Amino acid sequence: MSKNTARINRMARRHKFRKPATIQLTSLIDILTVLVFFLLVNSQNVTNIPDSQQLTLPKSTAEKRADDTVLTVMINQKSIVVQGRKVADSAAALQITGDIIPELAKELAYRASKTAPKLNPEGIPEREILILGDKAISYTLLRKVMATSSASDYSKISFAVLRTKEATQ
Repeated sequence: MSKNTARINRMARRHKFRKPATIQLTSLIDILTVLVFFLLVNSQNVTNIPDSQQLTLPKSTAEKRADDTVLTVMINQKSIVVQGRKVADSAAALQITGDIIPELAKELAYRASKTAPKLNPEGIPEREILILGDKAISYTLLRKVMATSSASDYSKISFAVLRTKEATQ
């Protein structure tokens, strides 16, 4: 019993002189502030366009940027892709006799059911869509994709382009 008492006394003496462990938050807050500032500055004018090595966008002097929240449809010589998911083959879509591509219409209807549309002043629902069309695709295919989009309430159609500087006169 005397051993436990002596041990307890010794531990009490040692703990009397110890300082509690603390974390210096000043330097961590400084690092976090710099990181947040860096992310805010570099994320202002970023447009997330899906990367495709099989897609060459046309060049333009357009100034307006598309929103990151709009639905993207990518069209190249081989396929039609909605938000990274292949929905149809380009060759098969060209062979369709009408202006509506059924697979694309089905995917757009599914995507439309997930979000509420914005209503224009006349009360007609409008949704935005961004078309990334290869500059070598046929106009017929592009027209079919646009017609299918319009028929699926995606009437605000934008095209992705590579921005170039305007030629000086």
